[in-house]
Amino acid sequence: MKIVGIIPARYNSSRFPGKPLLSLKGKSMIQRVYEGAKKSKNLSDLIVATDDKRIFDEVVRFGGNVQMTSKKHNTGTDRCGEVSSKIDADIIINIQGDEPLIDYRQLDQLCDVFNDEQVSIATLAIRCNSDEEKRNSNRVKIVLDKNSNALYFSRSFIPNVINGEKSVLEKYDFYRHIGVYAYRRDTLLDLINLEKTLLEEIESLEQLRWLYNGYDIRIVKTTIESQNIDVPEDVENVLKDL
Repeated sequence: MKIVGIIPARYNSSRFPGKPLLSLKGKSMIQRVYEGAKKSKNLSDLIVATDDKRIFDEVVRFGGNVQMTSKKHNTGTDRCGEVSSKIDADIIINIQGDEPLIDYRQLDQLCDVFNDEQVSIATLAIRCNSDEEKRNSNRVKIVLDKNSNALYFSRSFIPNVINGEKSVLEKYDFYRHIGVYAYRRDTLLDLINLEKTLLEEIESLEQLRWLYNGYDIRIVKTTIESQNIDVPEDVENVLKDL
């Protein structure tokens, strides 16, 4: 299998403009993401996909592989799709550009799941360790079916606990999403042609578009923590681990 990692990176994030160029102890965030992902020996190639000349120049500066893409893309998936349409690959891994602590072992776990020919999309999840995590709207939660496929993703506390007895809570493992996706290339090229859905707009989660249209998303459970930078308040926690 030829597996290519793509890091979509845009400058104009609504919640944190300029994130990819944020300096984290002497290196830009995009450089830290690139160097972390590069450690995976399963990747045949690694490409940053951006529509911003400042990000393009930064990747060139540190010796990375980068491609300019259209400014019209609304999601990182769309940006990955443009690059994927121009390259030869079996599997595409969409590596979020705000994961400066990404661990290459997470990518390897995603690669391994594609030995199952039934898997067309996969992503990572980790157990929630606190009530605060479960209720934080910046942390996306997942409900799984018996085959470890996603039933639903939400920023809300799901499943909502109606029967709040401690014995019930102790039986259920709450999982939150780690935003790294992998797709078979042909599946990705289909996904970027799907119409946006109301559920996706309500939750601001593009993966709900795929579920709505009948695509299975295999959830790969990991114990490897990866702190992302979603909002400026996250920077301090990341710096502690660098």
